[in-house]
Amino acid sequence: MKKDFRNIFKQLHLWVSVPFGLAITVICFTGAMLVFEKEITALCTAEIRSVEPKGAPLPLGVLAEKVACTLPDDVKVTGISVPASDEEAYKVNLSKPRRAAVYVDQYTGEIKGRSERLPFFNVMFRMHRWLMDSQPKDGGIFWGKMIVGASTLAFVAILITGLVVWLPRNRKSLRNRLKIVAAKGWQRFWYDLHVAGGFYALLLLLAMSLTGLTWSFQWYRNGFYNVFGIETQQNTQVGGKSDNKKDGKGNEARKERKEKAGNPYEYWQEAYDAVMAKESEFKQITVSDGSISVSRGGFGNQRASDKYIFDKRTGKITGYEPYSENAPSSKMRGWIYSVHAGTWGGVFTQVLYFLAAMLGATLPLTGYYLWIKRLLRKRKRQ
Repeated sequence: MKKDFRNIFKQLHLWVSVPFGLAITVICFTGAMLVFEKEITALCTAEIRSVEPKGAPLPLGVLAEKVACTLPDDVKVTGISVPASDEEAYKVNLSKPRRAAVYVDQYTGEIKGRSERLPFFNVMFRMHRWLMDSQPKDGGIFWGKMIVGASTLAFVAILITGLVVWLPRNRKSLRNRLKIVAAKGWQRFWYDLHVAGGFYALLLLLAMSLTGLTWSFQWYRNGFYNVFGIETQQNTQVGGKSDNKKDGKGNEARKERKEKAGNPYEYWQEAYDAVMAKESEFKQITVSDGSISVSRGGFGNQRASDKYIFDKRTGKITGYEPYSENAPSSKMRGWIYSVHAGTWGGVFTQVLYFLAAMLGATLPLTGYYLWIKRLLRKRKRQ
């Protein structure tokens, strides 16, 4: 009975792997390439990210105004991120395109350069998420996203069935299963890499897959949140006419509103100073329109931050929202990202995630090799 049960899982493991194997290899490999994106990008863009301290930094409002003067009418400054180090440039966030920002020398006001994803990582990200596909403008099926989601679901099934198939019956067998022998020929090496590699990377690959699926399927995301007792709400868009017209009248209206509103960044510095008087340790402080978030870094949710609310007309702090009181859904989103990307434990977990993802990329390839070798042996016997 146990043998029949194991054979069923063996067949499931094989026939789920065959159609999805190559996609899984691509997803795992590109995921491994993205693990250290932030660190590599920081090294490659050190010239625009670093500054030489020269006295006191310029007020945040002044920096925001300097950047705002260089922007088109339909783009505005949405916030300024202040790093803990005095030798790192301030990051001025823009309203569009998504995640757009520029680095500014806080001592001189010089705009040092744009914050952009490096071309290599842009390709890796699009390959990892959508297999280089793009969202159809007509609302059709997003095939790249669909294939990645289906392949990730299949990968979960492959990992679980693989564990059942190769789970050793005793300690001695377990010891042998965890060895990778390179001195007994290529076939033994690929077999050991497939089996032992799968065991070593199993938990981390499952963590990556189960969290990654939340970006692929809405039904899965709702179920995932519900497992942790968190209710999700559908985002709804309210129809209506937009004020952001692209014709001349629209631009004139925007300019008129700006003139009436005055300098929207006037009291950012006062609010920032008030928060700095209370905060001693932080990774980054981001000042935006009416709120200030304080990111502390460390272990755990890398998107965790405390939030201060301030009066935009005076800069006076009017409220405080610690991370512990954030909405459960907000905390969950941060944890999902941190667990999926491996950033929750710092460089140590990032290294483990990189190795696990690379092993994950080899599993389908070694599996194909062993399967084809077995087919060839059967043909020779016939």
